Amino acid sequence: MPVRARRLPSYALFAALLSAAGLPVYIHAPKFYVDEYGVSLAALGAVLFGLRLLDVVQDPLLGRLSERMRRHRGAAVAIGAFVMAAAMLGLFAVPPPVPPIAWFGIMLTLVFSGFSFLTICFYAQGVSKADSLPGRGHLALARWRETGALLGVCVASVAPVGLGVVMGAPFAGYATGFAVLALASVVVMNGEWRDAGLPPSTGFATILRDPVARQLLLLALFNAAPVAVTSTLFLFYVEIALEAAGWEGPLLLLFFLSAAGAAPCWGLLAESFGGRRVLLAAMALGIVAFGGALFLGPGDVAVFAVICIASGAVLGADLTLLPAMFATRMARVSPSAAEGFGLWTFVSKFTLAFAAIALLPLLEGAGLRTGDAPSPPQATRLLIIFYAGVPCALKLIAIGLLSRMNATEDISWKQ
Repeated sequence: MPVRARRLPSYALFAALLSAAGLPVYIHAPKFYVDEYGVSLAALGAVLFGLRLLDVVQDPLLGRLSERMRRHRGAAVAIGAFVMAAAMLGLFAVPPPVPPIAWFGIMLTLVFSGFSFLTICFYAQGVSKADSLPGRGHLALARWRETGALLGVCVASVAPVGLGVVMGAPFAGYATGFAVLALASVVVMNGEWRDAGLPPSTGFATILRDPVARQLLLLALFNAAPVAVTSTLFLFYVEIALEAAGWEGPLLLLFFLSAAGAAPCWGLLAESFGGRRVLLAAMALGIVAFGGALFLGPGDVAVFAVICIASGAVLGADLTLLPAMFATRMARVSPSAAEGFGLWTFVSKFTLAFAAIALLPLLEGAGLRTGDAPSPPQATRLLIIFYAGVPCALKLIAIGLLSRMNATEDISWKQ
């Protein structure tokens, strides 16, 4: 392995840390606060939406902060990781000293602020790292980074279920494990946050003037929205629609392991046929694979397991190809990349706000109930439509956007 490529496993571990603070929080936190503290779905949705409004201002500013602090980025990353780990412990391991909904909002603000800052630093540094690698550097880095991220999602998504078998406070154990991972990630990435060779900032205007960058940001918005919807509603779907409480962990593991296993394959296909063409095919397969969830009901766990495997494999393309395509474009139009990934992080997280504010209050208004309380049939049907139908419709919009992108633009990794 070339000297410059020896640290790529470190990027995989750091990506696992970031992924553990992303989708799994949306999977676990709302249901944890509903079951543990009786917080209403509408209140949770309002808080999550409010946090995303904060991101409208915060994420671009964090991109600028990352750029300003790049000479001291290692120290800044260590502080950000500490804040994120402490807030995760507060969210899941500390009984709320204030009203639970307020504590939920405060802790998630800290978790997501740390997550945003670290993500921006990580992907911006990755542009410089990829340029220093031999051959198709962006593709090589993407394979390590996104596979590590998917493995991190796998572990974080099922950890509370597994810990629940061996200890009485599974979410406290989950948060403690996250803190240990944060420490390990900071240690292994020590020395990678060098300023040497990084070009000066180009600012937001340069990025937003570039038509391909704008198209990729819009595409990211609609392509990430289906994952946001399914992540927010997954536990409710399994418990209520399938009446399969207790199967959440194994099904999540199947889904994300399938994504992690498929991610390198999508990278190889993109190397041969181009990112745009392969991503279009993956999006179409995603609709076919996931649409079957619209027609499932109580007891259909085995069929849903097959859907999890198929749709997880397609997710591997979404999470691998599109970020690498954007990073490749940033290397051309804004090589410092911090502001670019500030915009990227905001776009990606805003989709989770849509899922929270648009869907959770409607489900509560329809009478959806968790635990032993039965939900009326119309609420269950609405849950199924939101969980499976809405993501397919959003994916169709993403396909249309990608299809209209200028095919002559080089947004693949071909050299």
